[in-house]
Amino acid sequence: MTRWLGLGLAVALAFALAVLLGPAHIPLAQLASSDIVRSLRLPRAVLALLVGGALGLAGASLQALVRNPLADPFLLGLSGGASLGAVLAIALHVTGPWALPLAAFVGALAAMALVYRLGLVGGAELDPRVLILAGVAVGAFASAVTTAIVSLSEAAQLRNTFLWLWGGLSGASWDTVLVVCVYFPLPVAVLLAAARPLDLLALGEEPARHLGADVEPLRRRVYLAASLLTAAAVAVSGVIGFVGLIVPHAMRLLWGHRHRSLLPASFLAGGALLALADTTARVAVAPRELPVGIVTALVGVPLFAVMLRRWTAS
Repeated sequence: MTRWLGLGLAVALAFALAVLLGPAHIPLAQLASSDIVRSLRLPRAVLALLVGGALGLAGASLQALVRNPLADPFLLGLSGGASLGAVLAIALHVTGPWALPLAAFVGALAAMALVYRLGLVGGAELDPRVLILAGVAVGAFASAVTTAIVSLSEAAQLRNTFLWLWGGLSGASWDTVLVVCVYFPLPVAVLLAAARPLDLLALGEEPARHLGADVEPLRRRVYLAASLLTAAAVAVSGVIGFVGLIVPHAMRLLWGHRHRSLLPASFLAGGALLALADTTARVAVAPRELPVGIVTALVGVPLFAVMLRRWTAS
């Protein structure tokens, strides 16, 4: 109970800092009436919590699915596909407020479908090892095509492309939050419902089958739900790394390996981490803004090194 209370306080603190802090100073007495808070900071803070939570939950689910602690939502080619879709939209001058998110979402879905098809062994069985290899291959191919397009783009397009590739929540609005709130519940519910079967899968395929887990449908459900969740998150925020990798590991240190606690804890902690990272990105070099993906990488790499040292020492 104490751990959940502490995590809840961390989420509340991250949300409060995201609303209170920014390039423009707003007195506390004017927060409720400020258009900046209502139209910019509040939707951005909510979106950061939702996107970070989605990445944390997807990372924990995929690590359990492939039984690989290094797996994260972007290892399976989703970021490469989303990046390619977004870069194509920028290069082709596709206009409209939803053009870039839709292009990124379609690119991520295409990568997901291709990796899923390559991961099927013998036409029916989804092999986690092949899934990782297929994700790496699809991601490398998409990255190569993306690099080729970027190298032929104009200077203004290059800047827009790199800003999106490094991740950010500057496009947050209440419309974006509404779309995410409508889209997220189904894949989140599917992953949370898979908590006990994932516990059984951690014992191995044969023990899981003997204990009543339907392994193949479970793999398909978890992979599709985590991929769809990641695709939507990438579409509204760009490529934000390390959240889906670091957060599940940190939560395992506190909650252990039981997914009934690990999955919701990863969702809450991922949201808190991204909200804090986004606040840092907005205020560190104000009035300019850092891409939030850079902040998560700067935080994630040292944390991962510390945890890796702890694992190897134990």
